[in-house]
Amino acid sequence: MPIDDKTLLAAIEEAKRNSKKRNFTQTVELIINLKDVDPKKPEERFQELIELPYKPGKERSVCVIASGDMALRAKRSGADLVIEREELERLSQNRRALKELSKKYDFFIAEASLMPLVGRYLGFALGPKGKMPTPLPPNADIAGRINSYRKTVMVRLRNFNVLRCAVGSEDMKNEEILENIKTVLNRVTDRLKRGIKNIDSLYIKTTMGKPVKVKV
Repeated sequence: MPIDDKTLLAAIEEAKRNSKKRNFTQTVELIINLKDVDPKKPEERFQELIELPYKPGKERSVCVIASGDMALRAKRSGADLVIEREELERLSQNRRALKELSKKYDFFIAEASLMPLVGRYLGFALGPKGKMPTPLPPNADIAGRINSYRKTVMVRLRNFNVLRCAVGSEDMKNEEILENIKTVLNRVTDRLKRGIKNIDSLYIKTTMGKPVKVKV
């Protein structure tokens, strides 16, 4: 990654220093402005789920759609919500409830055998948000997948030449935020045709703070 650690650390420190204290823990965000990329072209759009070395602040919420043993294991593993087949079929009658469900949870996991129902009932709500789950076989490590999602962020290039995602919180160590940022930048540059040359500018900011430009 061509941006050195000292430069990124300086921007992280400045973003924290210039941010007024709030009555909540602010998220630290990374903003990537792109150039020579046309998101109107389907082949240039992308969506990446990036597992970070450290949890990026606020806990990611995970909803599991499963039955039987997998549903039990999901509950024991601390899933935020477990929806079994009967509940999913009941919810299918309430599109508003399904839309609210898609907004409330960051990630969805579904047992492979239930994917046809998930697509039929939830596809309209999850699809546009990029939240359609990857099917999991019955013997999958559901606890491992949930823990992985707790440290995952989604980066999407859709309508504008801007990518943004959470990379930490203001109470995290600067070095931890740095490692998260480097992970995101490495994955993003791998997806861009010209790599780092497609990045026009970078900014780091807290939730309520002013963006700090990273000197490249």
